[in-house]
Amino acid sequence: MAHEHLDDVKHYLLDLQERLCAGLTEADGAARFQEDSWEREEGGGGRSRVMTNGGYLKRWRQLFPRLWRPTTAFGHRRAPRAGWAQLPRGGCFLVLHPENPHVPTSHGNVRFFIAEKTGEPPVWWFGGGFDLTPFYPVMEDVVHWHRVAKAACDPFGDEVYPRYKVWCDEYFYLKHRDETRGVGGLFFDDLNEGSFAECFAFQRAVGDSFLDAYLPIVKRRKNDAWNDQERDFQLYRRGRYVEFNLVWDRGTLFGLQSGGRTESILMSMPPLARWEYAFEPMPGSAEARLQDFLHPRDWLDEAAGDATLSISGEAL
Repeated sequence: MAHEHLDDVKHYLLDLQERLCAGLTEADGAARFQEDSWEREEGGGGRSRVMTNGGYLKRWRQLFPRLWRPTTAFGHRRAPRAGWAQLPRGGCFLVLHPENPHVPTSHGNVRFFIAEKTGEPPVWWFGGGFDLTPFYPVMEDVVHWHRVAKAACDPFGDEVYPRYKVWCDEYFYLKHRDETRGVGGLFFDDLNEGSFAECFAFQRAVGDSFLDAYLPIVKRRKNDAWNDQERDFQLYRRGRYVEFNLVWDRGTLFGLQSGGRTESILMSMPPLARWEYAFEPMPGSAEARLQDFLHPRDWLDEAAGDATLSISGEAL
């Protein structure tokens, strides 16, 4: 069964990469991707793309690595050990760091693992999700983001969105700062409950919904004016993004410790960031308001009781 489905997953991931690149290029209006295809001596490789010098967003960095390779390090907690073959691993990963402080940073990925052993059925699982990191958050944007996430999950059961929403809040959490990385979204891992077809369908639903979740926010915010103070605050908060990725992110740590390709492993880093000792925003400022968004909340329940938000997430 394993080899029967490997090509289906691989083709989906490559097609998703193409669609993501096309949608984001169209939204920006002027950006072009630099492609970097690479191979590993031990087998496999990938295709990374970076978009810089965009139109509205100027140095909007986007990276889309695709890995399809065996790995000798069984770094995943579901991976079997002795006697099992190496794991073919495929994924489509993206990170967006817009220059405009009013356009949120966002991350998303979908990935697949499989291991085999003679005489045993293959062990496979899916993972992925997406999350949003605004610096000047707007409630209608956050609600829209979560409504799209919930719509992707709804065909698979009423319990799916709440489960993976909470998992996202708990995973993208900076323990040393006691705050979430952003306003969350979806995160799932170790997914092999039910049939292969059902799990693959859910992965596709998540991957296919990213542009629906992100592009309306970009279109609403990309023309917002910004000043040097807001840019400085954005760079300061990007430092939190770096801290999470280097201290807590399981994928980054595993990649570096297993001898992976450093340029692709560190693709999620922003092009610029800064740190400031003991920074405290002015009380009542737009910068201080961000803290209201950096803890788990039931965004959709709050929106249901807010008369200023319509069912689509647009302000009335």
